[in-house]
Amino acid sequence: MAQRKPRIGVTGAGKRWSPSWWSTRLALWLCGAEVERISVRHRPSGLPLHGIVIGGGSDISPEHYGGTLDGKVKHDPERDDLEIRWIKKALRDDIPILGVCRGAQLINVLHEGNLYDDIRDLRKQTYNRPGLLPTKQVFIRGDSDLASIVKKRKLRVNSLHHQAVHNVGHGLRIVAHDLDEIPQAIESTGHHAIIGVQWHPEYLFYLPSELRLFRWLIKAARQLLRRG
Repeated sequence: MAQRKPRIGVTGAGKRWSPSWWSTRLALWLCGAEVERISVRHRPSGLPLHGIVIGGGSDISPEHYGGTLDGKVKHDPERDDLEIRWIKKALRDDIPILGVCRGAQLINVLHEGNLYDDIRDLRKQTYNRPGLLPTKQVFIRGDSDLASIVKKRKLRVNSLHHQAVHNVGHGLRIVAHDLDEIPQAIESTGHHAIIGVQWHPEYLFYLPSELRLFRWLIKAARQLLRRG
């Protein structure tokens, strides 16, 4: 009998053409998962999910983390509400979570952490110019789950963000920084499988270290599937 594939939900923008969605879907498919798109325009199927990717995109509304309202931000309140519900469900049901960029930030906010509203003035050794290519250096704590997953202590990653984790939330820890000491990854300090990265691994899935993030999620999802 063929082994059931874990089903992974992927949240994101509701646009018809979403490169992030298609790239994430491909990465997860290559790793052996069934994939379901979730957005304000894509209703959930109702089938059980064994893992979830909280995707990147627009800024989180400052009201969720006590930020300012006068920054250069693009809000999507409907998406905020949708993804907050899904993160709470994943935390309640012990569903593994991979947060990407905005997704990592929202995971931190749901753990009572906060964000830098705008990191552009904090950058001294890294570029403010966004890009999809792996041009930024990230340094990973050697004792972290993330280092074990990607099998490296230093990565070159892409960068599309102007906000970032500031004070880390309860039950999480910061496990990677860039050259400006701005947090670049978080993970759970408890039993729950949670990784959040500030870059976009879905655009770098051709790199073995980045594809391992998706393999990690699917491995954790299979464990949930077997328990289920």
